[in-house]
Amino acid sequence: MNNNFKRSKKLILTLVFALVSTTFFAQSPFDSFDGQAGVTSIIVNKKMFELMSKVKMDASDKETQQYLSLIKKLDNLKVFTTKNSSIEGQMKVAADKYIKTAGLEELMRVNENGRNIKILVKSGSTDSQIRELLMFIEGAKNDDTVLMSLTGNFDLAELSVLTNKMKIPGGEDLKKATNR
Repeated sequence: MNNNFKRSKKLILTLVFALVSTTFFAQSPFDSFDGQAGVTSIIVNKKMFELMSKVKMDASDKETQQYLSLIKKLDNLKVFTTKNSSIEGQMKVAADKYIKTAGLEELMRVNENGRNIKILVKSGSTDSQIRELLMFIEGAKNDDTVLMSLTGNFDLAELSVLTNKMKIPGGEDLKKATNR
């Protein structure tokens, strides 16, 4: 009986360690694109957003105040862009698979000049609060394909300030979506 107790204890400790480690070190389904040839990556984590919020800026204008307020609410930003059609296909498969499992709801979809734009969100505590935003833009010929994931606890209306200040690929499309 003492041996069974020790085994049970080891099993429980192993399970706890496994769960804790996957929580802390979990990767997004899109991290495989980071560092891949033919892909441009922009990755900003919580620590960088915290540091950015402490940078001395002229906070007298309204847009800068909104920007500083927003970046304090963000956890991660990942943007991957490519013109490679093979990688574009991989991005589409990864995005579609993630959309099916992540509990995201479609905010909008636009098909314009050969570009397909999808913007999906996971809502927060209120209707206007967003915990996660996923944007996928299938590029038309000679245009970039963009896959963007943004997490935190922010208001959708605040995002146009972020796209203006950080010059995010696909930012103009996101700005159109948030201003509708």
